Amino acid sequence: MSDVTLHAAHRGPDDFAVQIADQIESFLVAVEEVAKGDDPDSVVPFLLLEVSQLLLAGGRLGAHEDIVPEERYEPDPGPEQDVDGLRESLARLLEPVDVYSEVFDPYEPRRAPVAARISDDLAGVVTDLRHGMAHYRAGRITEALWWWQFSYFSSWGSTASAALRALQSVVAHVRLNQPLAELDGLDTDHDPGEDVLVREAGEVMAEEIGRMGLRRTSRQAPAGP
Repeated sequence: MSDVTLHAAHRGPDDFAVQIADQIESFLVAVEEVAKGDDPDSVVPFLLLEVSQLLLAGGRLGAHEDIVPEERYEPDPGPEQDVDGLRESLARLLEPVDVYSEVFDPYEPRRAPVAARISDDLAGVVTDLRHGMAHYRAGRITEALWWWQFSYFSSWGSTASAALRALQSVVAHVRLNQPLAELDGLDTDHDPGEDVLVREAGEVMAEEIGRMGLRRTSRQAPAGP
């Protein structure tokens, strides 16, 4: 058992569960607020912050010893909340940079990266987290922790990590005034029309990043005489 695991265990399962649940609840609320579109210029940096903080909770779950549920079969958490509206809102807000290229598994050889969407990623993460939150709110604390830990390894951990890399890349290109290259030639594992979507999104992304960089440069430039 690692020092991190021992430290978490000594603090008590109740404290650990509350802290993880608080971090997850904070992320869920924040993403819903972002999706409202009240501050579109801050969507990318705000999501960068929120996903980064969520992955801290994921890292704590990953470092913790295996959590064993109390019941052999998972209790029914009830109907899943619909995330289509959230996904569509995020897609509109992220439209210039929503599509990005990602290596599915760094230890699994692939011929080419695949196309992904930040909006799809975040909607999937929200679905996984809400599932565990339903257990937590019903008082099934161990079940919730088990689900969050299991799905961190199997689903939302890698998805959130991929979205984080994409968001960090967008912010870095803007701050460094480095336009993004077009996303050309991606293997999307879908129909050929998807390749057109990716290329078009890459062109829009490059143009938008260039404009964002120009706007930032103009704000920093000294006023004329």
